[in-house]
Amino acid sequence: MGIMDRLSRLIRANVNEMIDKAEDPEKMLDQILRDMQSNITTARAQVAAMIAQEKELEADLNETRELGAEWGQKAQRAVAAGKDDLAREALRRKRDNEENAKVYEQQYRVQLQAVDKLKTQLRQLEAKYQTTLSQKDALIARQRRAKAQVQVAQTLSTFSPMDPSGELDRMERKIRSGESQAAAMLEMGDESFDAQFRELDVDHDIEAELEALKGGGSAGLALGSGGDAPGATTDAADDPLAAGATTGSSADTPGAVR
Repeated sequence: MGIMDRLSRLIRANVNEMIDKAEDPEKMLDQILRDMQSNITTARAQVAAMIAQEKELEADLNETRELGAEWGQKAQRAVAAGKDDLAREALRRKRDNEENAKVYEQQYRVQLQAVDKLKTQLRQLEAKYQTTLSQKDALIARQRRAKAQVQVAQTLSTFSPMDPSGELDRMERKIRSGESQAAAMLEMGDESFDAQFRELDVDHDIEAELEALKGGGSAGLALGSGGDAPGATTDAADDPLAAGATTGSSADTPGAVR
């Protein structure tokens, strides 16, 4: 196979593929109906023209037959009148018209057959047109249904060739992760609030302890300075050793004086 033949086949293959992809069944049906309607109109005009020719041939046939009959009658009158030459001329014209009548009759029969064939084809074309017209809606519905099914199948195949719900599962896992992060952040926030309140409680205890220390330090300073303090008197009275020591020292003191 030559290069030009291969190139020609390649070009025709690509062109046919482009045409197949560009074809829209709905538009093609409309175009087919328009073409059929145009063909019907053309066929009707052709049938009408053939019928007109049939009528003309029929008229010519009848006219030649009548002329042949008239020349036959003229030949008889010429013979009756004893005019043989005139009778011969009439017989020649009678024969010519009869031969013409035979030709017209043959053409007329052929024309009748052609008209009948064209009428049959016209009826078939009109019946086919009516059938296509009645099936148009059903064919368009089938084409649209097939197109919708293809689109749905293509949409499903875009998710995953094996599991169409794979993308949905992935989105669910992502949402679940976001929910877990949000819950963790809320829990951390709650713990921080609790820690702040616990710090407030700790600070309260420290303040109370600080106040107690402040109160004890003031009493120690008072005793050291020799002043009377209610706390010191109470301690001496409560302590027996301290009381004994005080008594002994009081007895020794008068003896020393003595």
